[in-house]
Amino acid sequence: MSATAAPNRHGSAVITLPSDTQYLVTRLFDAPAALVFKAFTTPELVKRWWGFETSEWLVCEIDLRVGGRWRFVLRDQVMEVGFHGEYLEIDAPRRLVNTEMYEGVPDTKPEEVSPAEWAALAEWAGGGDDPVLDMTLEEADGVTTMKLLATHPSREVRDAILESGMETGMQVSYDRLEDLVRQAA
Repeated sequence: MSATAAPNRHGSAVITLPSDTQYLVTRLFDAPAALVFKAFTTPELVKRWWGFETSEWLVCEIDLRVGGRWRFVLRDQVMEVGFHGEYLEIDAPRRLVNTEMYEGVPDTKPEEVSPAEWAALAEWAGGGDDPVLDMTLEEADGVTTMKLLATHPSREVRDAILESGMETGMQVSYDRLEDLVRQAA
């Protein structure tokens, strides 16, 4: 490894809780902000990093304009997972704001969680206000800092999402994104 080689950032996304209804993900990528933004907004690139390597893509649609819709649906083994939303603000390559709705509650039964957790999962799956994801990208010296602020309709929804195991999938996806943008940079 040379002295200028980029560090391995796998598993380095950090989640903090700035308020009762929000979580903030911070992650560095060794690539220009424009490339990271493109990887978030181009279906052919999203399919290469979002989800697990074993996931089969069923739908990857992006209508990148304010008011445009997006939808991702993947199948991993026997489980399908879908998300969709609407773009609210686009300031390429610095900022992207969109809603994100989860299309189901996989493998969870009401008797397996508390009533509050079940209500939060149901709300997250489409019964409440749309969660909003506000992503900013700041580039300095070839490194882009991504900050993704997720705002949910309630603390229960936020906590249910954090307790769902989403961090494992998020780390895998961002690791795959890191590898993709490093190769393209």
